[in-house]
Amino acid sequence: MVAVTVMDKRLAPGLYIVATPIGNLSDLSQRAADTLRGADRILAEDKRVTAKLLAHCGATAPMSTYHDHSTEPERAAIVERLASEAIALVSDAGTPLISDPGYKLVRAAREAGSDVHTIPGPSAAIAALTLAGLPTDRFLFLGFLPAKAKARADAIAEVAAVRATLVLYESGPRLGDTLLALHDAYGERDAAVVREISKLHEECVTGTLGALAERYADAPPKGEIVIVVGPPVEQQAGEEDLDAAIDEALQRLSPSRAAAEVAEKLNVPRKRAYARALERAKP
Repeated sequence: MVAVTVMDKRLAPGLYIVATPIGNLSDLSQRAADTLRGADRILAEDKRVTAKLLAHCGATAPMSTYHDHSTEPERAAIVERLASEAIALVSDAGTPLISDPGYKLVRAAREAGSDVHTIPGPSAAIAALTLAGLPTDRFLFLGFLPAKAKARADAIAEVAAVRATLVLYESGPRLGDTLLALHDAYGERDAAVVREISKLHEECVTGTLGALAERYADAPPKGEIVIVVGPPVEQQAGEEDLDAAIDEALQRLSPSRAAAEVAEKLNVPRKRAYARALERAKP
């Protein structure tokens, strides 16, 4: 438990978004601990989970439940309290609002004129990026993919051409199916499966999507899991490949539309594709 040697300063009224540890309780920042001790009320997804954290840092404020299923009247009641109370919002682990409830509350608080503060800290998505050894200059966070196979495949296909590293959350039982769906759509991209970040059994397994799908097909791991998928490999198509793709597209589309489709598909400059499309379209 964190020792409290001085009386904690009472916070000004407003909403305080507090990032909490994703595993190791020592990752709780001093500012986060001070905020939780100084708050008048704490909003938690699961009060049983948050109670352990509050005991660790010596916070004694009363808790209320706030999660995805909280109603509009409940949210309005919280916003009304913000005029006179300092209320801290936490998730079960990590940074609130990142694949966790909260954005509607933040929006409502701002619309009501309440102050909103963020106390930054751990995030599983960012931590996994640092471990994966994949490009980090541009990334897209997808949260959890849909559970049903068709919806999941559609979501994966929607971002297939995005030239960025993809980061998504997954559960152990669904990991193998998700990796297989990613491999079916993207082929042998480099990827990583990161789990139990900052905990005793932290693990980062890297490889191609195919190798990872095979590894976890019949061996679902335990713990919190983040999948990191590298961006598409940029390859310039040769003239023969470009012409073949243009010819096929021209059977269905105008030269401009055919050029746009092929440029995206083969990762070639649109001007180059359009020039070839005009040439190939000549009678």
